Amino acid sequence: MTDDAAPTVDPEETIDLLQELVRTPSPYFEEAEICEFVYDWLDARGHDPEYHHVSEPDITEYEGDNVVARLAGSDPDAPSLLLNAHVDTVKLVEDWEEDPCSGRIEGGKLYGQGACDMKGGLAAVMTAFDALADVPLAGDVLLTAVVDEEGPYGLGTDRLIRDGYTDDCDAAVVTEPGPILAQSDVENPALLLGARGRFLYDIEVRGHAAHGSQPEKGVNAVVEAGELAAALNDIETGDHPRLGSGSVCPLQIEGGSQTLSVPERARLMVDRHVVVGETMEDARADAERVVAELDLQSDVEIGFREAPDPDIVYGPYVTDEKHPLVTALADAARAVADTDPDYGYFSSVGDFNYLGDRADLPTVIVGPDGENIHGAGEFVYTDEVVEVADIVADAAVRFCG
Repeated sequence: MTDDAAPTVDPEETIDLLQELVRTPSPYFEEAEICEFVYDWLDARGHDPEYHHVSEPDITEYEGDNVVARLAGSDPDAPSLLLNAHVDTVKLVEDWEEDPCSGRIEGGKLYGQGACDMKGGLAAVMTAFDALADVPLAGDVLLTAVVDEEGPYGLGTDRLIRDGYTDDCDAAVVTEPGPILAQSDVENPALLLGARGRFLYDIEVRGHAAHGSQPEKGVNAVVEAGELAAALNDIETGDHPRLGSGSVCPLQIEGGSQTLSVPERARLMVDRHVVVGETMEDARADAERVVAELDLQSDVEIGFREAPDPDIVYGPYVTDEKHPLVTALADAARAVADTDPDYGYFSSVGDFNYLGDRADLPTVIVGPDGENIHGAGEFVYTDEVVEVADIVADAAVRFCG
C-alpha cells in the first residue's frame, strides 16, 4: 500500500471520542445511552448507521440494540472485513476514589470504568472506520458496536451471527485489550490469533437429610459437593501448542440452610477453560469420571449453565498466522509502529470466540493495553488507542484491496 492510499486517523479526535465514551456509563444491560451516542457520532459523519435489535426474553428479559454501519466496496468479489467492539462494561465498581466515568487523562493514561475493556478499542475502531470512508475500498468493511459482551451470554454478537450479519464477511478484527489478557508476555503492537474456550459446569448434588445432631444418619450434600469441587480442581486438562493448557476453577457452592438439618441439596458451579480439541462432551465425560472415582453417596447430575440456546457456546479457535488478515495487520503494524508485532493468544473468552468458532471467521484481537480492567483505577494508554486505530485502518485497506 502506498502512503497516498493510507487512511488518516486524527489522534486528537480519537482521544476526544474515547473520553466521551468513558464519560457515558454503560454497564451491561444498560447500554441505551451509549448506543445512541455511537449511532449519532456515526450518523453525523454520514455513515448511515442502523440499530440492530437484540432480544432475549426467556432468561435475562433483555432488550437492546447493536449499532451497525457499512462501507461498501467497489468489488463484490473482494474480501470483506468485520470490525467488532463492545460498548458495555462490567457493573461500576464501588472502590473508585474518583468518578468511575471521569475520563481523566494523566501521564498518557485515560482513567475510567471500561477505559481499557474496551472503550479504548471502541474509539479506535470507530475512528478507523471513519478514516476508511475517505479511501477507495474494493471489499466491504462492516462496523459492529455490540451490546452485552460483559454479560452472561454475549447477546449482541450472538444476535449478529443469528441474523446473518457475519455470513458475507471473510475475516474479523476485535479490538479487545490484548497484552493484558494474553497467555504469554507480549507488548503492543500485538496480534492475538486465538483464544481458549469455556464451559461452565452446573452440577446438582442430592444427598439425604437428617437431624443436624445426627449427621451420620444423612448424606451431607454440601460436604460431598466440596469433595467434588476439590477433585475437579485437580483434573488433567488438554494442552495445545499455541493456546497452552486448559484450566478448571470451582466458582461457587450453594446449599443447606440455617435449620438444624443435614443439607440434602447442593449446587456446584465450576469454570472449565478448554483448548482446541476439547468438546462439551469431553468436559462432561471428565466430570462423570471424577464422580465415579469418588464413589460419593449422593446422586450427582452433571450439567452446564442454562443458556438461551444450546449453540451459545464459547468454543476455542486459532487463526493461521499466514492468513491474509494476519499478514495485513502485521504489515500495518510495521508501517505504523516501525516494528514487527508480537504474536500471542487470549487467555479467556469473549465475542471473538463466537466469531472465530461459531461464525468460522479468521479472527484477530488487536487492542490497546492498560491496567486494572474490571476494577477500580482502570486505565488505557492513550497513545496505544491511536496506534490501534492507525493499524486497523491501514490493515483494512491492505486486506480489502
